[in-house]
Amino acid sequence: MQKTRKMKLYKYGITLERLKEADIELVRQWRNSDPVRLNMAYREIISPGQQLEWFRSVNNLDNNYLMICYKGEKIGLLNDKNVDWEARTSESGLFLGRTEFYATYVPYLVSVAGIEATFYFLNWNKQFAHILRDNARAISYNTQLGYRLCPDQEEAENQRYELTREGFEQTAGRIRKAVRRLAGDELKTALLLEPEDYQSGLAMRYESLLAAYPLPLRRDEDAAGVWYREE
Repeated sequence: MQKTRKMKLYKYGITLERLKEADIELVRQWRNSDPVRLNMAYREIISPGQQLEWFRSVNNLDNNYLMICYKGEKIGLLNDKNVDWEARTSESGLFLGRTEFYATYVPYLVSVAGIEATFYFLNWNKQFAHILRDNARAISYNTQLGYRLCPDQEEAENQRYELTREGFEQTAGRIRKAVRRLAGDELKTALLLEPEDYQSGLAMRYESLLAAYPLPLRRDEDAAGVWYREE
């Protein structure tokens, strides 16, 4: 069987790779673990059949689920779902399946890499997130990054937050500086688009955004499907 290869984003020593069917069982095990499951709106145990059905429902241009890899290991899942390509908005979410990384700087590497790529590489306008009202740790974490509670959400159980580029820049300055120090020389943003992404139409969506971006992005003339930005 031919190995599936999908889009990869590289930044700050983190690799974000579009989710493949071969990885969904690992994601299911993480998702069913108590540290992850009990912080989700849906807390039932997910079966292999349900996981496959879910994957087939999100494996399209309207959703972008990304496996998080750090130092060659798969550690969690980052997503942009409900993508609106015209308005350039989406809903973001993140969980780490490897609990040993919870109290480290790694979540910030992942979040800042994803947010900066979204706003400065793809020229996105806004990201949304849903956070349970009693999840104080997640609320604190996301507000440090610039997320703000949307209007009329105070009494909602699963509250909606929004993040703009301006809010990120005004709020997350200290975190971004710390991330850059920790990342060392890993400052370049690189996007690798694979043949499967051209077949699905995802690559063309991304390339239309990249080509229109007002700041200088470079396309590697020696490697088709590779775009990057020097910091």
